[in-house]
Amino acid sequence: MEIVWQTPANPPHAHDYITRNGKRYVKPYYFEFIAHVKHRWDGKTIVDLFADEFKGRPYEYYVGAVKNGRLRVEGKTVHADYVVKNSQRITHFVHRHEPPVLAENVQILQNETDVLTVCKPASVPVHPCGQYRKNTVVGILEAEHGFAPLFPIHRLDRLVSGLLIFAKNAQKAEIFRQQIERGLLQKEYIAKVIGVFPEGEQIVEANVNHNAREQISTVELSDGTSKTIEGKKACTKFKRIQTDGKYSIVLCKPITGRTHQIRVHLQHTGHPIGNDELYLTKNVSSHSNKRKSIEFDDVDKSPPLDDSMNRNCEEEFEIDPLCTNCPNLAPIGYDGDEEGLWLHCVRYRGPDWSYECPLPSWSTLN
Repeated sequence: MEIVWQTPANPPHAHDYITRNGKRYVKPYYFEFIAHVKHRWDGKTIVDLFADEFKGRPYEYYVGAVKNGRLRVEGKTVHADYVVKNSQRITHFVHRHEPPVLAENVQILQNETDVLTVCKPASVPVHPCGQYRKNTVVGILEAEHGFAPLFPIHRLDRLVSGLLIFAKNAQKAEIFRQQIERGLLQKEYIAKVIGVFPEGEQIVEANVNHNAREQISTVELSDGTSKTIEGKKACTKFKRIQTDGKYSIVLCKPITGRTHQIRVHLQHTGHPIGNDELYLTKNVSSHSNKRKSIEFDDVDKSPPLDDSMNRNCEEEFEIDPLCTNCPNLAPIGYDGDEEGLWLHCVRYRGPDWSYECPLPSWSTLN
């Protein structure tokens, strides 16, 4: 079999996807990852480097990858005890398996000359990141509708659903960027939270400190001492729309745009999002570091697919003898029980424009 290696320059196509059991999968494909040796990697052997930094694959895999030319330095095949040097170019040729996402359509809302708006399903990343490349909103829109290039005007967390705005050209994207920089945009979300949220407008002004390594945000408040607050200033306005005594539907208006701001501010009020495992408890350490890298990116951990699924998958893509994920369709360790957050972007407003998104099914309480 002749292997065709893909790079970020290769566009996704509609036939790259498989929909099964309510999830959208990507057919595994051969991909070329490129990185340069960092200072802390200098002096390590090529195998020790990958075994230490990218723990999603066993040590023996990297020994085999070097031996078979799947791991190269400066484009050349090396031996397993080769010692890397700072700034050298390392290429890792992998059989890439992307995690599945929920198989909901990316609904096109408005298709204008310079602007495209869509309703993003929960669980789908906005753009390529980590182990997601084709299973992203940008990838799906290009594969299914031919929209490219697209310039995201804002982002939503992967588990958040709702309105996404794209500029179709760099000039329009720059206009949006200037409006954002001048603070001219207004954002509205809705959330389903635990308990009876207070009536009237509730304003939370509390710094948000995001730990990028642990992928968790915390609220920081001044205790009246000289202790330095590391978090960034953040403000969110909340207003209860509806409650049934167990849950409340809350309108959320973030004035600033910090990572996980709405989620952690709702936790701070004592009314976290009802299915937000990360912020349902203040003891969040057990939820951190859920993703471990297997390439130059992050990857989810989870049980493999069952044997019947594997047999069907083998008929739809080539099994790679060196791949540690084959014959599974999804990466080993993928959490198949993932659920979208009860947090949805409803509306964005600018100086002379406004875009809206339909409400999700959970937004009405019985």
